[in-house]
Amino acid sequence: MTIPQPIDWTANGGVRILDQTLLPGEERYLDLDTVDAVAEAIRTLRVRGAPLIGIAAAMGVTLAARGRAPSLDEVCAASKTLGATRPTAVNLHWALDRMERRAGRAATAGENLAQALRDEATAIWEEDRAMCARIGAAGAELVGDDALVLTHCNAGALATGGIGTALAPIYTLHQAGKRVAVLADETRPLLQGSRLTAWELSRAGVPVTVITDNMAASRLRRGDVKCVLVGADRIAANGDVANKIGTYGVALAARAAGVPFYVAAPSSTIDPATPTGAAIPIEERSAGEVSGWRGHQAAPSGVAVWNPAFDVTPAELVTAIITDRGVVAPADVARGL
Repeated sequence: MTIPQPIDWTANGGVRILDQTLLPGEERYLDLDTVDAVAEAIRTLRVRGAPLIGIAAAMGVTLAARGRAPSLDEVCAASKTLGATRPTAVNLHWALDRMERRAGRAATAGENLAQALRDEATAIWEEDRAMCARIGAAGAELVGDDALVLTHCNAGALATGGIGTALAPIYTLHQAGKRVAVLADETRPLLQGSRLTAWELSRAGVPVTVITDNMAASRLRRGDVKCVLVGADRIAANGDVANKIGTYGVALAARAAGVPFYVAAPSSTIDPATPTGAAIPIEERSAGEVSGWRGHQAAPSGVAVWNPAFDVTPAELVTAIITDRGVVAPADVARGL
């Protein structure tokens, strides 16, 4: 089973990423040597997915210390630059807060700050890999054998440091020899489902079928989908879930069809400081992502465009949330933190 690795360290201490904006047509890796370069990669979705954004940001902070001994103020400035890239994904600020705390302890103790930052970023990456494996094991028990699973956007290896969140149970079942197949929503306007989910699943040998977003309700009504599995960019304390735009519609269709709707995310995605989904900031992106596609105009010039990157699915539409700490009801999601 071939699983892509979308991020790594370079030999000289930089950050190497897979440029996900070029997939599936081209598999190109970029070596990033500055904080600003990592910030640009996150902002433009060269690197994306809530857990991976956190890992990339943590690794990006280390570039403030590359080749020299930085001040604590420089580390905090790097964190601020990276934190301004995307507002919705809570993992971004969770990872940056952790890096700042580690820098503070290192400065107080007189440690080598550059090494402390590198060690902390690596730990965040390794912990994410282990969390993905635990999500995979917990979710596999829910999905079971002989399953057709519908997913939306990309919450696989390309979005994390390991085998993914929503796709982790799929990979776990596939590796165990179980029969599992995936319906991948195309996920407009940037096609993360057809470009990314289908790309990584097909490379891993998992049967995958791409459908457009407006086919999901009809397919769920057909009765052959065993469950829906999606990821999350932020989970509020009451169990409301922010995920890629279009997730809410899939949840409504799943409820109407009587199909379980599962959310898979690491515990770091749960934000106890956000009481409900209404308090989650929703990133709005440029009109050009909707009005055109890779140089081709898809809407009249000057037409108004509304382009939120995420929507919020109310907790009452979520059957269960699968985390690295186990499967919980949405109402209980914040209690085990």
